[in-house]
Amino acid sequence: MKMRKLGGQGLEVSAMGLGCMGMSDFYGTHDDEQSTETINAALDAGVNFLDTADMYGVGRNEELVGRVVRERRDWIVVATKFGNVRGEDGAFKGVNGRPDYVRSACDASLKRLGLDVIDLYYQHRVDPETPIEDTVGAMADLVKAGKVRYLGLSEAAPDTIRRAHAVHPITALQTEYSLWSRDPEDELLPLVRELGIGFVPYSPLGRGFLTGKFATPNDLEEGDSRRNHPRFQGDNFARNLDLVAEVAALARDKGCTPAQLALAWVLAQGEDVVPIPGTKRRSYLADNLGALDVVLGDDELRHIEKILPAGRAEGTRYPTASMAAVNR
Repeated sequence: MKMRKLGGQGLEVSAMGLGCMGMSDFYGTHDDEQSTETINAALDAGVNFLDTADMYGVGRNEELVGRVVRERRDWIVVATKFGNVRGEDGAFKGVNGRPDYVRSACDASLKRLGLDVIDLYYQHRVDPETPIEDTVGAMADLVKAGKVRYLGLSEAAPDTIRRAHAVHPITALQTEYSLWSRDPEDELLPLVRELGIGFVPYSPLGRGFLTGKFATPNDLEEGDSRRNHPRFQGDNFARNLDLVAEVAALARDKGCTPAQLALAWVLAQGEDVVPIPGTKRRSYLADNLGALDVVLGDDELRHIEKILPAGRAEGTRYPTASMAAVNR
């Protein structure tokens, strides 16, 4: 497995991680036995970077990941997140970055994971009511207490990142990034490189759209949250199929799958970039990992830029309410 460094504090992870969210929430039905097999298959392949959060499945995803990790702990990097608060019934209750909540959320995650320390602890969304200095100060205290090794932010704005990094070194920024979500190129990528922060793209396959596996919105299960995303609805869906067709054509020319082409493009954006495509199926995991062997040359990258420029996708990446919580 190829390895990459995240940030300047010494964290090294597999060049591709595994996003575990869909194993427990948001993307249709879940099967813990199948997901456990997929996580173990990823570990067997050398993937050591697992991504979860306390909100995924209202804690169930951390429990799932923890059951697997505890069997093979020594070399695994577990990333989890706090900040998005949900009730036991799954209802979203807002964002909380208050220091007392940071401490209690960390203890709860450690218990669910069954671990003594969290390797990478992200603030999942920025709390606009709590100064970032207070939130990161509490996170830094967790590092001092030995409960957390490295700190991260998710979907934070440039000024927030700079202020947070001044309190305690931030090791990784996680945000959406793919061939159809390229906003980070404007300010975020230059900033994290200036500050020596690693970059972790989530949804590097456009929530699965770029794989070409969806022909109509009806291909999504009932209850799949993507049905509520603008890019998966109506005319946007139809127009975005044109983008998927371009990816598929590029993949055919390269002799790889559309998923591998899309992931290879993300991987080619820099050695400080570690995508975390999510899947609950071993077949999709194997397909994704094949991207590590797909090398895109400069000419190919320029060609991709020409036919798939930034801003090509139709529709916002989240519904309106969720968009209000990103980049702040």
